[in-house]
Amino acid sequence: MQSPADRQDRHEYPAHWEADVVLRDGGTARIRPITVDDADRLVSFYEQVSDESKYYRFFAPYPRLSAKDVHRFTHHDFVDRVGLAATIGGEFIATVRYDRIGTDGMPASVPADEAEVAFLVQDAHQGRGVASALLEHVAAVARERGIRRFAAEVLPANTKMIKVFTDAGYTQKRSFEDGVVRLEFDLEPTDRSVAVQRAREQRAEARSVRRLLAPGSVAVVGVGRTPGGVGRGVLGNIREAGYRGRLHAVNTAFPEDLEEVDGVPAHRSVRDIDGPVDLAVVAVPAEHVPAVVAECGEHGVQGLVVLSAGYAESGPEGRERQRALVRQARAYGMRIIGPNAFGIINTAPGVRLNASLAPEMPRPGRIGLFAQSGAIGIALLSRLHRRGGGVTGVTGVSTFVSSGNRADVSGNDVLQYWYDDPETDVALMYLETIGNPRKFNRLARRTAAAKPLVVVQGAGSAPQGHAVRATRLPHETVSALLRQAGVIRVDTITELVDAGLLLARQPLPAGPRVAILGNSESLGLLTYDRCLAEGLRPSPPLDLTTGATAEDFHRALSRALADDTCDAVVVTAIPAIGEGSPGDAELAEALRSAAAGVSGKPVLVVHVELGGLAEALSAAASTAPQAVPQDPGAAGAAPQAPPAQGAANAAPRSAQAPAVPDATGPARPPRRPPAAVPEAPAVPPVDGARLIPAYPAAERAVRALAEAVKYGQWRREATDPGKVPEYEDIDERGAAELIGVLLERGQGLTLGEAETCELLGKYGIPVRRALPAPSPDAAAEAARTLGYPVALKATAPHLRHRADLGGVRLDLANEEQLRRSYAELTELFGKPDELRPVVQAMAPRGVDTVVRAVIDPAAGAVLSFGLAGAPSQLLGDMAHRLVPVTDRDATSLVRSIRTAPLLFGWRGSTPADTPALERLLLRVSRLVDDHPEVVAVTLEPVVVAQRGVSVLGATVRLAPPPARDDLGPRTMPAY
Repeated sequence: MQSPADRQDRHEYPAHWEADVVLRDGGTARIRPITVDDADRLVSFYEQVSDESKYYRFFAPYPRLSAKDVHRFTHHDFVDRVGLAATIGGEFIATVRYDRIGTDGMPASVPADEAEVAFLVQDAHQGRGVASALLEHVAAVARERGIRRFAAEVLPANTKMIKVFTDAGYTQKRSFEDGVVRLEFDLEPTDRSVAVQRAREQRAEARSVRRLLAPGSVAVVGVGRTPGGVGRGVLGNIREAGYRGRLHAVNTAFPEDLEEVDGVPAHRSVRDIDGPVDLAVVAVPAEHVPAVVAECGEHGVQGLVVLSAGYAESGPEGRERQRALVRQARAYGMRIIGPNAFGIINTAPGVRLNASLAPEMPRPGRIGLFAQSGAIGIALLSRLHRRGGGVTGVTGVSTFVSSGNRADVSGNDVLQYWYDDPETDVALMYLETIGNPRKFNRLARRTAAAKPLVVVQGAGSAPQGHAVRATRLPHETVSALLRQAGVIRVDTITELVDAGLLLARQPLPAGPRVAILGNSESLGLLTYDRCLAEGLRPSPPLDLTTGATAEDFHRALSRALADDTCDAVVVTAIPAIGEGSPGDAELAEALRSAAAGVSGKPVLVVHVELGGLAEALSAAASTAPQAVPQDPGAAGAAPQAPPAQGAANAAPRSAQAPAVPDATGPARPPRRPPAAVPEAPAVPPVDGARLIPAYPAAERAVRALAEAVKYGQWRREATDPGKVPEYEDIDERGAAELIGVLLERGQGLTLGEAETCELLGKYGIPVRRALPAPSPDAAAEAARTLGYPVALKATAPHLRHRADLGGVRLDLANEEQLRRSYAELTELFGKPDELRPVVQAMAPRGVDTVVRAVIDPAAGAVLSFGLAGAPSQLLGDMAHRLVPVTDRDATSLVRSIRTAPLLFGWRGSTPADTPALERLLLRVSRLVDDHPEVVAVTLEPVVVAQRGVSVLGATVRLAPPPARDDLGPRTMPAY
């Protein structure tokens, strides 16, 4: 008989276990199963492990592996014996294996559910988080193969490996016997293990981006010998920005005796560079990129910015070229921005990196920018260039990433970096697609709890070259889910910049109450109207008249900010002509000093053709950023170039936001006479005073303020997200058993009425019975069974839920009315077999609503709510929340639709029982969360009466659940 170790492989090679991972230091590695072809790699790997590490692994001196050892460690059945390796450049840097054991500790097979696990990490790679990543993956493999528990024996001195196990967050037991520490831990994920995994993911991905954005040395590959060209241009941009690190120019065509290009050391190959290179900017034709990547990988380059085009954006051949590029770079542990990228920028004083096609370095500031499109990146930088020095002064850029085809580094990676980047206060993103909506939503929620995240989301199809997962959710639904996560969702890049400038330098408003003051009555009234249209609560505008002085503005603003009934102030200003009228600088200083005296309330300015005021607002009290002094000893240092006018005009016309028409609001407030503003004490300038954003139109300022109000409200509510309630009458096990039986009939099953009622009933969701009525006599019999009064409904697809077509008869009190109604329906719409009539007991009158839940493969389970009929079908008035829904989510879901007043006593009607409706929403959420096989639920109509709710119709669809990669081990997108 063969021993388990001698059996042939019982399973095919599990290719789905292969994965690329980001390590603790930001580098990457590939994890894959070990096969019989890895014998030489295993031996070479073992030879590079220190004697101490070998001793810790085998509990005795073990200088080399025997042929039997090599056979054992490379022959696996991928069920009871599994080995995984972490590789870089095709060579092993670490291994892990498990062997299934029985209760006696001896080798075993299924159904034994315990396994021994052991690791070995090459000394040069210890401390990089390799073992932690391997543990996540081997645990996932073990769970897939029916193993529920790992056991590991570790020497007490091997503290690093003990820490790997204890820090993983699994439920574990620890014992000590015969000089060995024995650890046993369950593999079922816990809240703590998931939290640990995601914290490690954040640190690793953030560091991988940090290595790209703050390199100590940069090589530009593809620098032309003569001026012009992309490579030469990028080299000049890096040098002129005052990059603080070492800079190198590389071109294989350089003459051997060429030492410098534009004062930068020149090399024919990356291999010729003395010392490390952290970042390579690649600007060579696509066919030459693989050779450059190989050179960089062999030299130890940490990351690449690939500007070269000719990849997935160019068609199928380019798409395959892009896949090969990613695989090649990851084999060397490098990350890629691009290909077809516009580049990256970091304005931090210690970095000063402009590795992009932007000819001018943006002003330093607190805003992070991410754009997938180079054209949109240009437009964003142009707007901030025009407005950063004037409108807010300041508020320039901390970091900028334009990812091009986004083959590797994505918006999710950059979000991980911005989350704890002390140089970034506000994140602005233009996303043409969201490649991993489930992960983006999770990261966005965490980031938004710490700093504002403003997003423009494209509504079109995925651009070529972006490997994204398809979502079946409508664009509006995805937008609603982003708002639920705290994302400030805007429609244009103009609104993106408007909101970002406000949030970067002003505090969040505590509420929607707005004071308006200025020297133009008309502009004040226009601002008042826009506030009403955006859902704010403005006070009547205070008209200071066109003769107002700077001191008048100062006193009025100080008084408004001191008013406890005010949460924000909008100052309107028009040019004033005449003796004593304030100059731009004088007015700006008056506003700034008044705002400095009261913290916690935002101030915005609406100005009309006052370019000078915008500039003065940024320069008041010398708060504008000063030029960064150049270090004469830094490589490539050059004097700071003045702002270029050309950059300001680089935005394409298509990127401009359309004009927003003024909305007509409620009646304007009564006109107030010019105010006599009381004297206010002068406020001395404060160091680091807030800079005041100014806007050229009232609608733009108010829209930005409204987004800040909503975001501030979300931040306050996010501190207490609510809870998912437990209901004692839910039969989760019974529902699981029923679903299992039903799915045995086949995949993609829409349940019948009886099965739907049975399944929903197990979650405390009763559905009113509807009995078929194929004839008048059957209808009468059904009514006697249910009891009068009843309703008679046609359920044919073209008449279902269409009471407006006359296919429903309500409140039928007796058999005579029932038969008469039956005759009317058949006369109007056809024979009974065409109408599919049913009889249903009458429900209490109320508001007809619809509740839906669907599982989207990309975004996850989504719960939706709206009023039945025209509001939801014609107007699209539906609200959406991600499952699981908390009690606070359910409350806000009901109130989020535009027609919500109909549920709360609109125009004197009786308020509906919204608490009962919220409980129904929570039960539906629990059903789809507990049982992912329930891929779709529709309850329509749900009648919300004065007391209680009645579900009159329901459909449920079952299918095998879509795979969830957010619960598995950390992986990079597959290529």
